[in-house]
Amino acid sequence: AERGGYGGAIANREANSGLVHKSLESSFMNVPEAVDSDRPRYYVPRNPFPTPSYYPQTPAGVFDNPALYAKFDVDTLFYIFYYQQGTYHQYLAAKELKKQSWRFHKQYLTWFQRHSEPQAITDEYEQGVYVYFDWEGSWCQRKKSDFR
Repeated sequence: AERGGYGGAIANREANSGLVHKSLESSFMNVPEAVDSDRPRYYVPRNPFPTPSYYPQTPAGVFDNPALYAKFDVDTLFYIFYYQQGTYHQYLAAKELKKQSWRFHKQYLTWFQRHSEPQAITDEYEQGVYVYFDWEGSWCQRKKSDFR
């Protein structure tokens, strides 16, 4: 009886090793290739201008730190958002503005923040008093009453 129990364990082990082998083969077929990875993105200035080599030739890496954006005032975040379009810095500024309860309106392409609790809330819209950032006109925050 002991031998049968031992033989059953061997058969079980062989079956498990077959499953392990099949799993390894399957995962090996899905190994990423070198072309699947992102290429390094080298800095290319938007408005190149010849400067002496003792001036910095690339942006300071400190601005890639998300924690830094929590220390910026709102005007600085808006400046980065509107004048660093398409960059990681714009993304970090937008993320911080959102943390501070600002919301970007896709139709008006500007940032809004509740001034007070909305008078009406539906699935499609909110209606109430909002503060918005007038970046095209006078670079200031303005209040909009009864905004929908």
